[in-house]
Amino acid sequence: MSGSLDNRKQLGLKRPRLDNARSGPMPARPLVALLDGRDCSIEMPILKDVATVAFCDAQSTTEIHEKVLNEAVGALMWHTISLQREDLEKFKALRVIVRIGSGVDNVDVKAAGELGIAVCNVPGYGVEEVADSTMCLILNLYRRTYWLANMVRDGKKFTGPEQVRDAAQGSARIRGDTLGIVGLGRIGSAVALRAKAFGFNVIFYDPYLPDGIEKSLGLTRLFLILDYANVAKVFNADDSPSDSSGGDGAENSNICFLKVTNRVKWDLVFKDLLYQSDCVSLHCTPNEHNHHLINDYTIKQMRPGPLKDATNLICTPHAAFYSDAAVSELREMAATEVRRAIIGRIPDSLRNCVNKEYFGGSYAGGEGLNGGSGLTGAAAAAASLGGLGQLFAPPMSLAHSTTHPDGSPHPVVAGTPPVAIPASHLQVRRS
Repeated sequence: MSGSLDNRKQLGLKRPRLDNARSGPMPARPLVALLDGRDCSIEMPILKDVATVAFCDAQSTTEIHEKVLNEAVGALMWHTISLQREDLEKFKALRVIVRIGSGVDNVDVKAAGELGIAVCNVPGYGVEEVADSTMCLILNLYRRTYWLANMVRDGKKFTGPEQVRDAAQGSARIRGDTLGIVGLGRIGSAVALRAKAFGFNVIFYDPYLPDGIEKSLGLTRLFLILDYANVAKVFNADDSPSDSSGGDGAENSNICFLKVTNRVKWDLVFKDLLYQSDCVSLHCTPNEHNHHLINDYTIKQMRPGPLKDATNLICTPHAAFYSDAAVSELREMAATEVRRAIIGRIPDSLRNCVNKEYFGGSYAGGEGLNGGSGLTGAAAAAASLGGLGQLFAPPMSLAHSTTHPDGSPHPVVAGTPPVAIPASHLQVRRS
């Protein structure tokens, strides 16, 4: 070690400044760190030929080693650590963060983009597991299996048909009932296909999917059809905007109607879905605008019976996504995204970058962590012939389509203060 340092001094070489590392090419073997975990057994085989992989097992950035803060160009993270702007600024060379999961609420994605750090997630894992778990809950609501099993466990005896009838009261036949789905993304679509196999008539509402998707899946789609009479009934005169323009009554009426439309259009179509459904399953991306979508007001719009005295309520932990196969797949997909960042271009080569809109102009057509274009072999030859756009067209995704492509949320349902039901996937069936 001392010999190499002496040689460096003799040649007049200086250690590169890490403060400017984000703006230039990275070392040949960049450092990638798992911030809040210890197990890298799945990630290592995917990254070992292109990066050095380390783990931190930290709960906050104050517990991360200085070497990682100074030299790590890639970071993998679960959900137990938070990276806000002041945390991100501690990293001197960081270029990509991959969240091992779908939610990125523990990362300040805007600040990361402004600092030149790409933030990615893994939205495609666990689709089958969550859809299977959803159907499991629906089947329990219809066939009462959960409650009947608990009765047997508690020692209840079933000696005659009367006792079976009393215990299984509320059990129903599925075939011919209607399942209403809100949000037909990956999981919503998987639930719809499974529900059809059990005999459900499936209807759904999702305003941001292209026309015709209902025909390809054999479903019934609900559209927003504004009825001026219904709008007038829902409209609250106390909410009308003042006529600050000084115009005539007709102009003010138009202003009022625009406001009413935005406020009640979700209410109208969701109420229609509730009216038509025997069972409802929500598959919206949880956020502050819809996490109380089922509340006192919307429950009153349902067919008689759901959630009365909580007799039809099953509460489970956030484990619907879990299976050994799903978690392995999740970690493989996260590590592969880091690999794309290393050998490809940031952010263009990333499949699930969630903060491209916050990147500065200097990152348009970005570079890989090794400073190259990320193209080798046939791809490089094709690029020299002008075929780069054809080979590397950005992928399109309709996942979680109940969030508008421009980022604007659905209007919030107006009504009485909501009751807290924080489950991200909720199934409700009439009695």
